[in-house]
Amino acid sequence: MFQANELVVYPAQGVGRVERVERQVIGGASTEFYIVRILTNNVTLMVPVTNAVNVGLRSVCSPEKAHGILAALKDRSDFTGYTGQNWNRRYREYSEKLKSGDLADVAYVLKELMLIGRDKELSFGERRLLEQAMNLVTLELAFALDRDKDEVTAVIHEAFEDVLAKEGDE
Repeated sequence: MFQANELVVYPAQGVGRVERVERQVIGGASTEFYIVRILTNNVTLMVPVTNAVNVGLRSVCSPEKAHGILAALKDRSDFTGYTGQNWNRRYREYSEKLKSGDLADVAYVLKELMLIGRDKELSFGERRLLEQAMNLVTLELAFALDRDKDEVTAVIHEAFEDVLAKEGDE
């Protein structure tokens, strides 16, 4: 069970803070809810305590996992690129990964789109997914590593310097 003021991650929304746990009667049944405020956009979510795990509400990752994610972003061995896949299929796959709430899946989308961007100009939809993945990853890593979000963003950009340098050459 999460406590008030605890940082949590809600899939596709990102890091939030549990403001309180409150009981409400809905449809004649008394239910406890986590009241979670998402830090990036100030949206408030009501997540039933009994269903929190099923919807993917989880604690911010550990510093060890955060370092593992940064290492995975630098590793190019699993990059398959977009060969043989059309944009619609990739978009659905990436959207599902962003909604999964698994930080490794979100980081995978970030890495794929950064690397695809070195070979071709990203479409509007791809850029939106890239921005969403970048925001989700950087904010969680910033809290996990107790660093500023801009610092984490710089570390991620550094991991893709070869990609970003190529984009700048064109």
